[in-house]
Amino acid sequence: MVFILEIGISAVDERKLTKILYFSALIVFMKRIFPFFILLTLISCDYFNVKKTTSEAILKEELKTFSWNEVDVYPTFSSCDSTLIKEEKKVCFESTLSSYIMESLQQEIIVVTQDLKDTIVIAFEISEEGLLNLTDIKVNELTELEIPNIRTKIEESLDRLPKIYPAIKRGQQVKTAFKLPLEVRVN
Repeated sequence: MVFILEIGISAVDERKLTKILYFSALIVFMKRIFPFFILLTLISCDYFNVKKTTSEAILKEELKTFSWNEVDVYPTFSSCDSTLIKEEKKVCFESTLSSYIMESLQQEIIVVTQDLKDTIVIAFEISEEGLLNLTDIKVNELTELEIPNIRTKIEESLDRLPKIYPAIKRGQQVKTAFKLPLEVRVN
């Protein structure tokens, strides 16, 4: 024999039971998932912190990586414009400069009492405008005794140089300093 028990649930009781089941499921959800959301929220707050940088900080950082001893393009004469490689331009510039000086010195009649073999070091700067400024000439004492006006002749030869195009660093024309050794042999 089967007993059928009928429980009469009214519509109001059914709504209450649905609400109770819904809230009990919500409580279980909150107990298990809510701490995870809180933790995620606390951790993700760091993603919203924006690091403020000033132009001075950017400049300092850039200057750390900036090489003051190198330029992007060396100073050049118009005769050296055909070369594209940086080192070739430097070699062309130095050889053109030394050949102008040597040609100028060879045009002079130099009389010496003894043979000379010396390396003269010419220190100079090239301005942002391409102007050559002689800063120093190092000459051996014997060479200066044998050729007393050697400094003047070198200065005059530098004054007759063709137009120099200045060095370029990051798109800006910059001042550069050079030391050019010249080997002088007089027999």
